[in-house]
Amino acid sequence: MREAESGCAPSRSKITSEREREFFEAVLDEVRTHGYEAVTMEGVAARTRCGKSTLYRRWRTKARFVAAALRADRQPRCAGIDTGSLAGDLRLVAAAAGAWSDRDTTLLQALGYAVMTDDDLRDAVRETVIAPEVAALEDVLRRGVERGEVPAGHPALEFVPGMIFGMTRIRPLISGRPADADYLTRYVESAVLPALGLA
Repeated sequence: MREAESGCAPSRSKITSEREREFFEAVLDEVRTHGYEAVTMEGVAARTRCGKSTLYRRWRTKARFVAAALRADRQPRCAGIDTGSLAGDLRLVAAAAGAWSDRDTTLLQALGYAVMTDDDLRDAVRETVIAPEVAALEDVLRRGVERGEVPAGHPALEFVPGMIFGMTRIRPLISGRPADADYLTRYVESAVLPALGLA
């Protein structure tokens, strides 16, 4: 099927933002479902009814395509949390992280070895999946320090992002179940708040 017949524009300038989002959603869903290594440009083209040459002209390689999809329109889920107390904020962070941890963990596991061997893909994962959430959580912690709830030099502060977001990654490996909102909220109550002296 020719590109014009498939509804997919033949040049960069004619791919609409809606169509681009469709490509991005398709390739990330393929990664989650089949794993990065099994995903092909041809498969995404078939799924989106687009000529594969369009995808190659736009992104050139699978790694660049996936990296672009990761970078597109992603907003930190923990941004904007501000209950007025650090304990309250951390409970909401736990609930927010739990709501999306299964989807994100599945994506990171599916990317697997490729993240360690492709610089652009690794940078895209850090920039879009990890760094924004860590920055948002660090803002929560900074406000808690500014309110005097935790001393600025408290030794546990630097470990809180790893405690919360690391748990979203490791629980599926330990128990075979996602770190959902209930689990992470209990974890924050039992481990994170006591570590900060807020229990």
